[in-house]
Amino acid sequence: MKLLLLGGTGFGGRAVAEAARDRGWEVTVLHRGEHPPPPGVRALHGDRTAPDGLAALATGEWDAAVDTWSAAPTVVRDAARLLAARTGRYAFVSSRSVYAWPAPAGLDEFGPLAEGDPDAAASDFAADKRGSELAVLREFGEDRTLLVRPGLILGPHETPGRLTWWLDRVARGGRVLAPGPRDTPIQYVDARDLADWLLDALTTGLHGPYNLVGPPDRTTMGDLLDACVRATGSPAELRWTSPEAVAAAGLEGWSDLPLWAPPGSELHAAIHAGDVTRALATGLRCRPLQDTVADTWSWRRSLPEGTTPPLADGLSAEREKEVLAELG
Repeated sequence: MKLLLLGGTGFGGRAVAEAARDRGWEVTVLHRGEHPPPPGVRALHGDRTAPDGLAALATGEWDAAVDTWSAAPTVVRDAARLLAARTGRYAFVSSRSVYAWPAPAGLDEFGPLAEGDPDAAASDFAADKRGSELAVLREFGEDRTLLVRPGLILGPHETPGRLTWWLDRVARGGRVLAPGPRDTPIQYVDARDLADWLLDALTTGLHGPYNLVGPPDRTTMGDLLDACVRATGSPAELRWTSPEAVAAAGLEGWSDLPLWAPPGSELHAAIHAGDVTRALATGLRCRPLQDTVADTWSWRRSLPEGTTPPLADGLSAEREKEVLAELG
């Protein structure tokens, strides 16, 4: 299998590149050179936002292309148009954010969608992802287009830095403000499991949209933070705090407290309660949470001394101390 990755050196794209390489596929990545590509892949350089950014792809044929772009749909449009006659299939890694807000709990792939324009410049994340989906569909047609809609993605090389934020916080020890209840469900997918499913889907010829995230009833916030404690070996004390107390302190889910959303809220329904029946029925396999957390911590610790990976903003240490003092 000859695979072209548009990107492929960051988080999710890197996982796809490494998984395809390990299967013995011939992997080519087109990237800007900001990060070194995984060993064993062919690297081409190009800035897709520049007028000549696709020049390196003027020739060549591939069985499939995988695109993880997250901004202007015109960038995806131009790539898809250039490759349509020389590439068998196009997988666009989109997002569950393409569903019209608010996305109710249990929403499957065929719920209402956000507005999107394949010929638009960058606007907001949901519109950009939906516009990019439409661009691929227009150039490749439904039968040759795979739309992968992940939710929360975790694992080594994580660029949003949400799990890494929690690992760093737990590793510092002391009392940790843990947003509760402990049994609040969270829904995520390990980037490596996403990659394996995507490559299998390309092999078997799947097309159409797929919510690509683990089951909504598989993991809780308590499971996640307990796994962080085990992975780091920290003596941290998790101070479980009710959603009402979190709100009374003026803290926001997802931003101040990465990964977490208040149970029963629109945010929680949209992020942590999606229907993934199609993905599970077509072979999505999810590794144990502890493996995801431990592997992410191992990657974090393997970085050169003084190197800080991307981290979610999250709650500052000073503000956390203030809130914990107020809670007693």
